[in-house]
Amino acid sequence: MDSTKNSSNKSRLARTFAKVMHIRAATGIDKFQRSKTREKVKHDTKIDETHQRVFYNEDEKLKNRAVMDAFIAKLFAAISSVKATYAELQYFQISYDADGIQSADQTLVSELKTLSELKQSFLKKHLDDINISPETTQRSAEVQEQKNLIRTYEVTRKKLESQSKLKQSEVIFLKEKLEEIRRENKIIEKRLNSSGSLSSSSHEKWNFSSLSPTNFLIVLKQTTKSVRSLVKFMISEMESANWDLVSAADSIQPDVVYSDTSHICYAFESFICNQMFDGFNFPEFANPDSQSKIKPKPREYFFDKFMELKSLKAREYITWKPTSMFAEFCRFKYFKLVHPKLEASLFGNISQRNLVNARKLPETAFYDSILEVAKWVWLLHCLAFSFGPDEATVFQVAKGSRFSEVFMDSVNEVAFVSPETSLEVAFMVFPGFKVGKTVIQCQVYLV
Repeated sequence: MDSTKNSSNKSRLARTFAKVMHIRAATGIDKFQRSKTREKVKHDTKIDETHQRVFYNEDEKLKNRAVMDAFIAKLFAAISSVKATYAELQYFQISYDADGIQSADQTLVSELKTLSELKQSFLKKHLDDINISPETTQRSAEVQEQKNLIRTYEVTRKKLESQSKLKQSEVIFLKEKLEEIRRENKIIEKRLNSSGSLSSSSHEKWNFSSLSPTNFLIVLKQTTKSVRSLVKFMISEMESANWDLVSAADSIQPDVVYSDTSHICYAFESFICNQMFDGFNFPEFANPDSQSKIKPKPREYFFDKFMELKSLKAREYITWKPTSMFAEFCRFKYFKLVHPKLEASLFGNISQRNLVNARKLPETAFYDSILEVAKWVWLLHCLAFSFGPDEATVFQVAKGSRFSEVFMDSVNEVAFVSPETSLEVAFMVFPGFKVGKTVIQCQVYLV
């Protein structure tokens, strides 16, 4: 009996012990699993944070790159705008458009200021625009850059059109000159046919011992013709270069009211005559301060110089005698007549001036026209001194002088004025001359 109870107690105790051990084992496993799960969650959280940081850095890089691309686009747009505006400024300077120059200058200053602001933004790293996305800024800047390129091409187009007009006017001038030469050749042929020998009749006409005011008048007529031909050519070139001819004439002869707009050509004639006849009364146009150092030359010397040049073209003579006084005269008068800005405006450069300065002869119709004027002024000068030092002299009249029919001839028609009111000289167009006792009237514009 007792043994049976003991055995039963042992069996119960064993079952109880087994239960306890099973519970502990289960509890230990559960704790291990929970610990392992927590470690895994922590590990996964660290991975997610790392991934988030990587994604954030990539977004920042993309954003910064977009901002920098937009900034560079704005920079190129600003540079192209400066380039386009500078091209416009050069074009306005060539055509002497005062309003255009002022407007382009102000725009250029504004755009240079924009470039300066972009520089400061870059240095301070303030590249992005808070209100506009980088993509929008970049596209807008690229559009603006294209517009600026179009402006630049537009200026280039205008320059090419001006050059084309210039060439066309030169072609027209050369055609007219060719036609004039043909007419002159026909006249010469008629004279040859009627007289038999041009050289013999010319020799008799220009005999040193029988010089007369008529000889002087013949050369003077050719001189006047050459001056007007040059003025016609210059006006044509200035029109092609979009010059304001009225303003140009006013700068030569200010405060003159012309009865006809075509009369502005007389202002240009007066300018050429003032420059070309300056020093006419001195032997070989020499400076009066240096006259004491120059040995006086006989009348025959000047007549020989006259005959030497008379039958040649100016270019031919200078090529033959490049160091002659006439060659130096042509060179000096070119610099007096043609300002560098005028030459650059008409031809786009000053290459002719550089050639003349190097004592070379530009192959242009413009330079040939100036040489033609220089030739006839020089011939007139030599012929004047062939009469004697004081026998043939040039004279001028001042602005505001009272009109005198003895010494003056008007180039314009004026309305009838009462005897109490006298006509006044607005400016002298062509100088007058005294050859012995003969007075050759100067040409004036009256008001």
